Amino acid sequence: MCVVCGCSSGAEGAKAHDGDVATNPVTGDLHYGAGSAHVSVPGMSQARAIKLEADVLGANKHLAAHNRAHFAAHGVTAYNLVSSPGSGKTTLLCATIAALQRRAPHLPLAVIEGDQQTSNDADRIRATGTPAIQVNTGKGCHLDAQMVSDAFARLDLHAHGHDHPHAHDHAHDHALLFIENVGNLVCPAMWDLGEAAKVAILSVTEGEDKPIKYPDMFAAATLMVLNKIDLLPYLDFDIPKCIEYALRVNPGIEVLLVSATRGDGMEAWLDWLLQAPVAPEHPHAHEHTHTGVHA
Repeated sequence: MCVVCGCSSGAEGAKAHDGDVATNPVTGDLHYGAGSAHVSVPGMSQARAIKLEADVLGANKHLAAHNRAHFAAHGVTAYNLVSSPGSGKTTLLCATIAALQRRAPHLPLAVIEGDQQTSNDADRIRATGTPAIQVNTGKGCHLDAQMVSDAFARLDLHAHGHDHPHAHDHAHDHALLFIENVGNLVCPAMWDLGEAAKVAILSVTEGEDKPIKYPDMFAAATLMVLNKIDLLPYLDFDIPKCIEYALRVNPGIEVLLVSATRGDGMEAWLDWLLQAPVAPEHPHAHEHTHTGVHA
C-alpha cells in the first residue's frame, strides 16, 4: 500500500481528521485534499503525513540524483513516460523505436517497463530488438528511483559510455532510455526517477479534461503527447480545450499531436526526443523557452 500517495487502505471504518476534508455546502461534495498535506490517510494526522512524505520522497530524491549522475556518466538521456492505462504508451513506444531505428540506426536504445504484473509489455519491446527490463511493482502504483537503478544495471545500455569517458559531449555517442511507468495519472507525478523529462501521454479517447482532473501529473510533465488522433473523427474530443486545460496547470508545457498507428506527428516527436540535452543535472534541465503545439 502506498501511504505517501494516499491510497493506503487503512482500518475499515477509520475516519479522517477534521482538517483532512472540506465539504461543499451546496452540493455536499467532499474534498479530501483540503488539509496541509493535501492527502487524507485514515488514522494519520496531516503533520505526520507531511513528515512521512518528506522522509520517503527525500530518500527517493537522493537515489534519483544518483541515477541522474549515473546516466550522465554513461551518456544516456532518460525519459519517464507517464499516463493512465490504455493511453497507448507501449504502442507509441514500439512505433517510436521502429522510427528511431530507421532515422538513427546507430543510436543505442533501451526500455524499462513498469507494471503491477506480467512481462507482456517488455516482451513487446524485446520483439523490436531493443533491450528491455520488466519491473513488476506488485501492489505498488509507480516506479521509484531504486527500481530504475536496479533495472538499469541489468541493461546492456549500462555498459555504454565506459569506453568513451566523454561520450556525453558527442551527439552521436549518446543513448536513449525510455522508462514506461505504471499506468497511473496520480502517484508517478511525485517520484523523480533521474529522468531528463516526464512525458505525459494522453489518448483522445480519455476526455479533454484530464489535465485539470489530474493536475499534478501535467504540472510535472515537460511534454504532453495527445495520442490516437486518428480516432478524432469518431470522438467528441476538443483539442483546443484540452490544450487550454494543460496550459492552465502548466504554462510551459509543450504539446504534440500524434497517431502511433497511422504515423501522424511521429517526425516531430522524434525531433523532440533527439533535441534534448544528454543527461541533465537536475529534474527541470529539459526546459524550453516557449510553448510549442505541433500537429
